[in-house]
Amino acid sequence: MSELHKFLFEGLPVRGMLVRLTDAWQEMLARREAGQEHPAALRDLLGEMTAAAVLMQANIKFNGALVLQVFGDGPVKLAVAEVQPDLSFRATAKRVGDVNDGDRLEALLNVHGQGRCAITLDPKDKFPGQQPYQGVVPLHGDQREPLQKISEVLEHYMLQSEQLDTKLVLAANGEIAAGLLIQRLPIEGEGNLEGRRNEDDIGLSDAYNRISILASTLTSEELLTLDANTILRRLFWEEDLRRFEPQQPRFACTCSRERVVGMLRGLGRPEADDILAESGQIEIGCEFCGQHYRFDAVDVGQLFTPDHEQAAGSGTLQ
Repeated sequence: MSELHKFLFEGLPVRGMLVRLTDAWQEMLARREAGQEHPAALRDLLGEMTAAAVLMQANIKFNGALVLQVFGDGPVKLAVAEVQPDLSFRATAKRVGDVNDGDRLEALLNVHGQGRCAITLDPKDKFPGQQPYQGVVPLHGDQREPLQKISEVLEHYMLQSEQLDTKLVLAANGEIAAGLLIQRLPIEGEGNLEGRRNEDDIGLSDAYNRISILASTLTSEELLTLDANTILRRLFWEEDLRRFEPQQPRFACTCSRERVVGMLRGLGRPEADDILAESGQIEIGCEFCGQHYRFDAVDVGQLFTPDHEQAAGSGTLQ
């Protein structure tokens, strides 16, 4: 079962989280149509991004979606992982070129140095005029050196944008996506992506530095094969951990026929009729979950009847 474990180091300004996505990750991968599976290097990147996004969503008090994206100028145009407040997640990627086994972040998205990582917080109940919060960082370090792991990018993001020391260990394959997060607690509460900062303590916490070094010894193989209790015991057997009740992340998609109807109405009747004339039906597939929505001529005709338009305008369709 997929699990997320939160814990604190008693008496120290350090917190941690460990996530292991098993059945939920496998379910998401199984939604890909035969022949449309992601190459291994891209699949593993998506898994690491999904694990990281779950960790970050669980790390904040925010009623909305957290969206982690990387985009650039390589054979992968875009990879995105989205996590809701209840830790339901989905992820997908768009590939425009060949991906080879062993390709790392630079080869996948940052071939010419144009790659970027964006973290977006999109509130569920927006105020009028309210825009989602977004932070964007390049896929390189302070010396313009290309970063090869998404964990390095996110550590750099947290340090540069949020002034928080963070250690991330991520790993994924076709069976599991997992991650360990260790973070120095800010003095002003437990906010990080919410904008609370404390620059004075960056890199100066002996407790955080010691625990971060311990976390760094965790190998990808251990993260993928050992259960949570074994990992935490091996890494922090000398520490006094306060652990909390595990949470269960799950795969879920927010697509629906109603949303597709709204999109078709946005296209307009002439364009919808053109697609019908060419193909006999309109078929739209969700890139996140693989669900297909089909509309024949009768369906399309009903979409553009006055009664249907009135219902959509009243908020029935969203």
